[in-house]
Amino acid sequence: MKAHVVDGTYELFRHYHGAPPHENRAGEEVGATRAVLGSLLGMLEGGATHIGVATDHVIESWRNEQWPTYKSSAGVPADLLSQFSLFEEALELMGLVVWPMTDLEADDALASAAVVLSEDPRVSQVLICTPDKDLGQCVRGATVVCLDRRKGVIVDEVAVRERFGVGPESVPDWLALVGDSADGFPGLAGWGAKAASAVLGRYGSIEAVPPVASAWEVDLPAARAASLAATLEMDYERAMLFKKLATCVVKRDILPPGGAALDSLAWQGPDAGFGVMCDRLEAPNLVQRSKELLARRAQSGPSDS
Repeated sequence: MKAHVVDGTYELFRHYHGAPPHENRAGEEVGATRAVLGSLLGMLEGGATHIGVATDHVIESWRNEQWPTYKSSAGVPADLLSQFSLFEEALELMGLVVWPMTDLEADDALASAAVVLSEDPRVSQVLICTPDKDLGQCVRGATVVCLDRRKGVIVDEVAVRERFGVGPESVPDWLALVGDSADGFPGLAGWGAKAASAVLGRYGSIEAVPPVASAWEVDLPAARAASLAATLEMDYERAMLFKKLATCVVKRDILPPGGAALDSLAWQGPDAGFGVMCDRLEAPNLVQRSKELLARRAQSGPSDS
């Protein structure tokens, strides 16, 4: 059985910029919300049976307190921000589990759910539905993978190593050294992707890198290694801060314990108020699609995909 955990914030942003806008009769912009609902319903129609969705209910988190330029809601269009609460309410009414994050981020929720779900022997694969490279740290073999739904690309552990030159466990260290423009921290001066991959490929973590370049067992010119080592020594505390920012926080209580974790994500159909929500979204087709899907499942039973 496969479990899908979806980056709802990414999906809302993607559909806001990719789907036609739609202002309902009350003057609310609802285009992105109804587009994402249609997309997630498409997942269910395609055979997905267990889905959880994580959102950044508040985009700012504890990480903003640690690094002032960390990603925030600044510059996000007002008619996109206004849809977050609507989106979360609509997801719940559609019958999906939602994790609206405040102090933590959607990435943390996805990482947490992946850890818990992967421990259930009934789960053959957890698919973290996001293109976000940060979540590469959560990949475990072919059991916990990332899925870029837009491109239809699965990122397993082999793909993580091909992309970063390091294993999943070293991704936060790699991001700390190279930087992550999407999250708003710059990395260390002079530390490019190739250097970070070479050094971390040998030592695994920032903490394990020898402080003196002459002790490095890495295929780099001596002068280059000396420069990198000097920078790392000078900015070590900042590197460790960036690693902390890049590391997903795992909270096991995001799902019920034991087998109830997986069971809680099983889609049983929309709640009674879904029709009213679809009226607000001016998307009656979502109600009809839900009814047809339930009817098909009643006849044939759900798939395990």
